[in-house]
Amino acid sequence: MEITSAAQLLELCEKQQKSIPQIVAEYEAFLAITTPDAVRERMAEILRVMREAVAGGIDDQGEYAHLVKGYGQKVYQAKEKGRLVGGDVFNTAILYALAVAQHNASLGRIVACPTAGSCGVVPGAVLPVAEELQSSDEEIIDALLVMAGVGIVSASQGPISGAEGGCQAECGVASAMAAGAIVYLLGGSGETVFEAASLALQSHLGLVCDPIASLVEVPCVSRNATSAVTAITAANMAIAGIPGVIPYDEVVVAMKNIGRAMPESLRETSIGGLAGTPTGKRLYREMRTKYSLDN
Repeated sequence: MEITSAAQLLELCEKQQKSIPQIVAEYEAFLAITTPDAVRERMAEILRVMREAVAGGIDDQGEYAHLVKGYGQKVYQAKEKGRLVGGDVFNTAILYALAVAQHNASLGRIVACPTAGSCGVVPGAVLPVAEELQSSDEEIIDALLVMAGVGIVSASQGPISGAEGGCQAECGVASAMAAGAIVYLLGGSGETVFEAASLALQSHLGLVCDPIASLVEVPCVSRNATSAVTAITAANMAIAGIPGVIPYDEVVVAMKNIGRAMPESLRETSIGGLAGTPTGKRLYREMRTKYSLDN
């Protein structure tokens, strides 16, 4: 049993008259030599860790981080004081995504989905929507299995690492995964799941990976928030009937080709982009001096 594309996954669903969560659970069970129920139990554990990362990140003042300090707490306080615009789900998505990414920067336990650098995108986008819809944990687990399905076909055809494809391969794929999960929560079809995924990934094409001082903090943490919001936007567009036009499988291949065309300086080497600015270089030097990395 092998799943290598969105088209194939949807074909399996049609042929076997099963949902994406059912097919993905069976596929993961096959790979791990276990049962679909065990896969669902593992996904329940993943959901628990996501929620813990949100809570931990909101309280985290960045004791172990270098450049990002209390990002989740800052947004939480601004949200509580009514200083933000855009509605509750929108602002909660920003809060949760920043909190999880802050937690990661402070050495907290997170779920890499698909990577640690993009860990805040899925919980940031999916959990606020699930809370608004009052989704049960079983429904959220189904949505996370859909998320995993989008991730499986993405990794099968293209890179999911910034070193290989730029941040489009990390935050971009994470946004596509989240968008698909949200569509499922909203009752969308399998085809609509991948329309949303296509729209989300399209919005990230060309995004470089340029972490300052080789730290997964700036601009990584803030990008998690913007990618989470993009996922919600893409899901809403797909549910409304806005087509992705380009099939998701083709968007992934386009992302892969763009990544190959990117110079090495824009693929997680901390040479170009924001890392190459005067301020980026200054922060790099300060980090090396502070931690005696030149000795």
